[in-house]
Amino acid sequence: MTGAAPFVERFGLWTAEQQAQARELVRRIDGGELDVVRFAFADQHGLLRGKTLVASEARAALWEGVQLTSTLLAKDSSHRSVFPVFSAGGGFAVPGLQGGADVTLVADPATFRVLPWTPRTGWLLCDAYMPDGSPCPYATRQILQRAVQQLEGLGLAFLAGLEVEFHVFKLEDARLGLADSGQPGEPPRVSLLSHGHQYLTELRYDRVDPVMELLRSQLVALGLPLRSLEVEYGPSQFELTFGPTAGVTPADTMVLLRSAIKQICQRHGYHATFMCRPRIPNVMSSGWHLHQSLRRLSDGRNAFMPEAAAGQPLSELGMHYLGGLKHHARGAAVLACPTINGYRRYRPHSLAPDRALWGRDNRGAMLRVLGGPGQAGTRIENRVGEPAANPYLYLASQLYSGMDGLQRRLDPGPSADVPYETPAEPLPRSLEQALACLRQDSGLCAQLGQGFVDYYCHIKEAEIARFNLEVSEWEHREYFDMF
Repeated sequence: MTGAAPFVERFGLWTAEQQAQARELVRRIDGGELDVVRFAFADQHGLLRGKTLVASEARAALWEGVQLTSTLLAKDSSHRSVFPVFSAGGGFAVPGLQGGADVTLVADPATFRVLPWTPRTGWLLCDAYMPDGSPCPYATRQILQRAVQQLEGLGLAFLAGLEVEFHVFKLEDARLGLADSGQPGEPPRVSLLSHGHQYLTELRYDRVDPVMELLRSQLVALGLPLRSLEVEYGPSQFELTFGPTAGVTPADTMVLLRSAIKQICQRHGYHATFMCRPRIPNVMSSGWHLHQSLRRLSDGRNAFMPEAAAGQPLSELGMHYLGGLKHHARGAAVLACPTINGYRRYRPHSLAPDRALWGRDNRGAMLRVLGGPGQAGTRIENRVGEPAANPYLYLASQLYSGMDGLQRRLDPGPSADVPYETPAEPLPRSLEQALACLRQDSGLCAQLGQGFVDYYCHIKEAEIARFNLEVSEWEHREYFDMF
């Protein structure tokens, strides 16, 4: 339509602050600082997809948006479309998505970065909208935004700090032969950077210092709130921790962090993976421990910090929030641990949880409570997540669970001092069980939206179906000669 207002203005999608941030970005583009800008969108798996525009085109795309095919929303972890995208409603039962129609990506100017590992390249995180300006119902960042806004309506802000484990290997063979392609293609051949099992030793750290310094310098240049770099327990296993940030920012940080580490490592002859339990000898599973607290908007104080006379490790509000996390632990598990591989981590006496309970400063408990009276850092650490989780869904599951605890004044029960022996509801032991638990959790289904839950479960069930069709090495070894 000639003379129509740009997409962002037509539907009022930016705040005044975002408008000002966009104008500042245009100034930098017009000043010749950038050659290209990546418009990135976190899909249903938390993977970044999007388009790269030359700077002159990016200028206009800030207000008009970038068109992206809706079929990207239909894909499982092998990048196969598991919905009939050319049927009515595109297989989603959502008007406007049939036939591979486009959704519009609108950049959030507050997320702008210049990527330090690639010359003159800008980066923006985007939200997906339907043609009528309404949020795309399957855009997970907007699911978290709704949860954050709901919490703010209670006079509270969400704070979270990240503690992320992952593996980095030396890349020996990228497996790019003609026969190596597929969905997915053959995984790369790698070798170790460290033998492992010398947890936090300075000698092991010094041996991998070139990689650590590479990551440190680039992540700091990216503006991420990096606090520490550690050599984890397993072979070639690392851990990074990040300071607390508010609202949607912790999830944005995690999405950018994973993509940045993989890109930086690949450019320097390494292979980084956030897969929970890679198939290597003597492997240790990687977790994503989420530290969370609430802040009162009225005075900025930590709403979890208890009074000295209360005799509890958390305030009354904090205990109810903790009760919500515990109550919904089984239903929320698939949002914290969404891969088949991730459930190999839940096992007794492994520093990973196997049941829904909490403990005071106990790393065997699913919910580890830290702090106390007078301690501004009082918080809950949820140890259930895997580093491959979609950050927006993981954090949204925490907020919706915790807010239910506040509303219903749920009691978390006593601290479990022996978490692998205390009777409690077991966490799901497989992706299939976890999906069933989510479907049975009426509270989470209502908050996430039943349509989204059905959509998400359909994608994950397609992955399970493909897994069940494969003949594993174990099966072949067990039965091929015996029968």
